[in-house]
Amino acid sequence: MNVRTILAGNWKMHKTAAETAAFFDAFLPRVAPIPAEIEIVVAPAFTSLQLAGEFLSGTRVRLGAQTMHWELQGAFTGEVSAPMLRALGVSHVILGHSERRAYCDETDRTVNLKVRTALAQGLTPIVAVGETLDERRAGATDERVLSQTRAAFEGVPEADLSKVAIAYEPIWAIGTGQSCEPDEANRVMATIRHAIDGLGGTPILYGGSMTASNVASYVRCSDINGGLVGGASLDPEGFAALIERAVPVSS
Repeated sequence: MNVRTILAGNWKMHKTAAETAAFFDAFLPRVAPIPAEIEIVVAPAFTSLQLAGEFLSGTRVRLGAQTMHWELQGAFTGEVSAPMLRALGVSHVILGHSERRAYCDETDRTVNLKVRTALAQGLTPIVAVGETLDERRAGATDERVLSQTRAAFEGVPEADLSKVAIAYEPIWAIGTGQSCEPDEANRVMATIRHAIDGLGGTPILYGGSMTASNVASYVRCSDINGGLVGGASLDPEGFAALIERAVPVSS
């Protein structure tokens, strides 16, 4: 099955509005010639979403957000809803990132609620799953990612699974300079793909110290359909080079 390739940049808590403008001034001309089958997403901080949306309007780069609430409105101080994101031109939203789970009390249950709302509101959820170093050392990697994947999509109709993306992010490799070897990452991602029926056409992205130097070794693997990129997405030239090197040789 032909699965689309996604390269998504997660800026986390980086870049002011001025820095966001400078990034897109340099980045957009570099990625304009990249083949259309490569889907590019950039997820800035909330404070830069409106400005980023203005820069990205009419371009081939999609706008992402880093999280959202599952309710559409209400007394949820500090939260942002799916309709608010849609109004700014957001098309993708990262859900269940390990930093949200660790620092903001995100649970499998709240991830599932957010996934359902995102789909109902026409957003593409990029759902992050992954194991800690202790879980990997204990041989619990597969059990952990299977559990998170099944919980995230509980109650989601099989027909909707083609509208989502999954990011396998081994927690021990995020921002550490360490990375899961491509063959092992591919094995885990194949396990994720078979977690539930309907994931055959779902893009599964690798996240965890992906760089321009190693991206080609990941995307050539059968079950790796791109990347969720953190630190390497902050530099416009570096992120553009990473995306260029993810393009199949035949393109």
